[in-house]
Parts: sequence; C-alpha cells; structure tokens
Amino acid sequence: MSLNVVTLVGRVGGDPDVKFFESGSVVCNLTLAVDRRTRNNDQPDWFNLELWGKTAQVAADYVRKGSLIGVSGALKFESWQDRNTGATRSKPVIRVDRLELLGSKRDNDAGSMNNYGGDDEF
Repeated sequence: MSLNVVTLVGRVGGDPDVKFFESGSVVCNLTLAVDRRTRNNDQPDWFNLELWGKTAQVAADYVRKGSLIGVSGALKFESWQDRNTGATRSKPVIRVDRLELLGSKRDNDAGSMNNYGGDDEF
C-alpha cells in the first residue's frame, strides 16, 4: 500500500496564474505560505500548487493574493533541463484535488461558496 496525501492551510502568495488550453482544459498555479509551528515562527514554508479543471476555475475566480485557503492533494516533482547548464532540475508541486476558501466573505468575495473539490463535485 502507498499513500501520497498533503493537506495545507495558509495564505496565497500572489494572484492566480491561469492558463486556458484549446482543448478546454484550464490550469491554475499558486504559491501558498504556511506557518510552521516553531518557537521562532519568522519565516513561512512556501509551496507551489497546481489546480486543474473546475477547481482551477474556482481558484481563478475567487482566490487572490493574501486569501486564506485550505488544500489537499498529492505531492509530485516536476523535472526539466536547465537551459544554461544542461543539468536536470526539479521542484516539488502539490497537485490539488480539493480547495477550501477559509477567509471571511469579505476576504474572498465568495458568498456562500466555500468548499470545492474535483471536477465532479462542482
């Protein structure tokens, strides 16, 4: 048995980066700052998030820099070749399956809509 589940709550670091494809698919990329529980909580941990489909569209419509959100998904690693050195590079990305808007109504302008997951739940 294997398990790859990540659950995070934090504040969005910038407005969503949304891309629409000719096929009709949509992807949204965000960064999320999450406070780590330590004595000197000076620096947050930053995570790269990737959302697809209707969940991505909801993020594009309702999430802004500073929004408090909760996400759950799976950890994956994106790999690429560095153009200058030719070295293989990689970064961790959370592939989000579920998005929750946690801020107040005023924070996210979402009205009563606050919990989104997967394309089949919207």
